[in-house]
Amino acid sequence: MTILAFVIGIALMVVGLAVSIALHEIGHLLPAKKFGVRVGQYMVGFGPTLWSRRKGETEYGVKAFPLGGYISMAGMYPPSPKEAARGGRAGGGFFATMVQDARAANDETLQGDEDSRVFYRLPVYKRVIVMLGGPVMNLLLAVVLFTIALSGIGVQTATTTIAQVSACVPASATSTACTSSDPASPAGTAGFEPGDTIESVGGTPVSTFAEASQIIQRSPGTSLQVVVQRDGQDVTLTLTPVAREVDGKQIGFAGVTSQLDYVHQPIWTGVQTTLQNVGAVAEIIVQLPQKLYGVVHSMVTGQQRDPNSPLSPVGVGVLAGEAASSSAPILDRVSFFLILLASLNVSLFVFNLVPLLPLDGGHVAVALWDGIKRAWSKLFRRPPPKPVDATRLVPVTFVVVVLLGVMGVILVLADLINPITLTGG
Repeated sequence: MTILAFVIGIALMVVGLAVSIALHEIGHLLPAKKFGVRVGQYMVGFGPTLWSRRKGETEYGVKAFPLGGYISMAGMYPPSPKEAARGGRAGGGFFATMVQDARAANDETLQGDEDSRVFYRLPVYKRVIVMLGGPVMNLLLAVVLFTIALSGIGVQTATTTIAQVSACVPASATSTACTSSDPASPAGTAGFEPGDTIESVGGTPVSTFAEASQIIQRSPGTSLQVVVQRDGQDVTLTLTPVAREVDGKQIGFAGVTSQLDYVHQPIWTGVQTTLQNVGAVAEIIVQLPQKLYGVVHSMVTGQQRDPNSPLSPVGVGVLAGEAASSSAPILDRVSFFLILLASLNVSLFVFNLVPLLPLDGGHVAVALWDGIKRAWSKLFRRPPPKPVDATRLVPVTFVVVVLLGVMGVILVLADLINPITLTGG
């Protein structure tokens, strides 16, 4: 059953990743169509096509490996220069050939020089909207998932309602069993009963068990008036915590445990948590070389891996499988899965904003540069410049793709050899 649950957890995360990618591409697709751009394909995944169907001018499909997706927009770049279009081949070897091939592939999406339904002819702000639509969709999905987990399901919290009253003060902090020589617990002596709800301790109102515990722990040997609600009535009890040594410090001990319950967080908590995660992921990306070095070092030496190091989809799947196969309550497992998927979407949002092609941020940077050039020409009353030809950046794009591939291989190996687990590591 545990192995089956582990596999189910991984399968659910694969589905969640595919849905996240599908929504990301919809974020590009909808504004592109709204602005009149001709979209030839909408695909989720890479590799062989498992299913596809054409509706209007667009082919919609699903491919074998849900590790990405794309939409094919007409005229992502301006047409090839005339000399290249006539079949001339620029010198420069491998990278020059890549540039020419990219231009040729782009030209196939055009329907003549006057084709108006192409991406590169859109105003700058519309191009930015189209390219930001994908990452923003991931950001919104993260907000929804965090909100469901934190405000819908809630956070399991120790409440002020008493679950159990200890019969004694155990001989040691690690002991739970009572012996005949152990003194009665302060809570038992004071008259606490399971089901009592603590309202105030020592005259201080409390709303969480942590608040009540803090007052008790700092009051060893001090008599405290504790007001509890019992059967709808307020009852005042006198509690005198006994002193116990923990880590060399004397703290007060009462002998009560609290009931656990799911506390629904405010509705805006999802937004706050998403923004906090955006900052954390951005920090990881800024420190990516250092983080990757740490991943490689821990993988080679076998040392414990930094729990804040980046993960591959394999590592995320392992965590989802562990959560699904754990003995935690079902709501805890569902909440963890939603938070994990939300965090993955935050990573997709931030990573895609990096201003390097082929990432969405790279296309945004190209559009903004085009806008700056046009604004500069207009300011100095010069003729409008030619559209920015981003195919010239294909060599840079190639290098970025290679680096991303190397990073992906490193993280997959690390997640297999020295994975981050729920129990640490």
